[in-house]
Amino acid sequence: MKAPSSRRIVTVAVTVLILLVLVVAGTRVQVPFVALGPGPTVNTLGTIDDNGREVPVVEITGTQVDKTDGHLNLTTVGVSDGLSLFQAIGMWMSGTYSVQPRETVYPPGQTTEQTRQQNLDQMSNSESTATAAALRFLQRPTALVAAYVEPSGPAGKVLKTGDVIVSVDGKAVTTAEDVRTTIAKLHPDQQIPVAIVREGTAQTVTVTTGTRPGTTDVAYLGVTPEVRSADPNVQIDYHVGDIGGPSAGLMLSLSVVDQLSTGSLTRGKFIAGTGTISDTGEVGPIGGVTHKTRAARDNGATVFLVPADNCAEADSDAPDGLQLVKVTSLQSAVDALDAIGEGRDAPHC
Repeated sequence: MKAPSSRRIVTVAVTVLILLVLVVAGTRVQVPFVALGPGPTVNTLGTIDDNGREVPVVEITGTQVDKTDGHLNLTTVGVSDGLSLFQAIGMWMSGTYSVQPRETVYPPGQTTEQTRQQNLDQMSNSESTATAAALRFLQRPTALVAAYVEPSGPAGKVLKTGDVIVSVDGKAVTTAEDVRTTIAKLHPDQQIPVAIVREGTAQTVTVTTGTRPGTTDVAYLGVTPEVRSADPNVQIDYHVGDIGGPSAGLMLSLSVVDQLSTGSLTRGKFIAGTGTISDTGEVGPIGGVTHKTRAARDNGATVFLVPADNCAEADSDAPDGLQLVKVTSLQSAVDALDAIGEGRDAPHC
């Protein structure tokens, strides 16, 4: 009669042990997944703490700035990494987060810090194009400047940081995209004229194109062009904290436009949005739009500007009380906000 009892004890003990192993594994062993959810939103018309100092998110100096009101919030996607199995399952079941393979956010062969730096570089580029798009929209004079010249690059010995680039290979250039398009039609080892203005003096230098790293037949200058105000007194700086990626471009541009033009774009409303922007003002699609709309609504937004290519996804899970407005360009975004402020219909998703 003792044997069956002993077997039951062994069975219970083994079961408990297995459960303990599963609990430990489920709570402590990391899985190769990340959870994406609503991230922070930042009012581009407001201020932010920068190392203990309160500064404007979009700071414009050297010119008259108009008084603003309301909100123009950029939105982000929050990423939760280092998840245990149980955490991943819990977030997936919550309905607030989406769980994806970690490699979709952190590419294989790239460290977390490298990915973070890449995202910050994308934000820096987004800030540059936001400035260009806004100034061009406002028809303010701009200059295409060599923001960085790689010392060991093809142009390193003839161009200097701060040179104003007027033409490349005989073709007038006014945007970074103009330069990229022109260079893309060339081949390595071509000698080309580059017209510049250096410290107020116009001149033409000759650059022998190199080969873009990682390629064999793509021309390369080693110059990072950036559109800036042609008035050296006007300075536009951005303080967005530790936010990376290119998707804040539209909202940063709108902040510049609102501050440098009369009247209010928001009419006191809480506007949020997302979208990349080119230096000519085209708005491009982004990722995680449903997480961004949720974050915007949770923070009080009533209107959300959506890139046209993201409209179907945004509309599939739109939070109650949030008006989704379709935009294709900086001009269309300004027109839509004017329409909303005047009580007219705006393009919707």
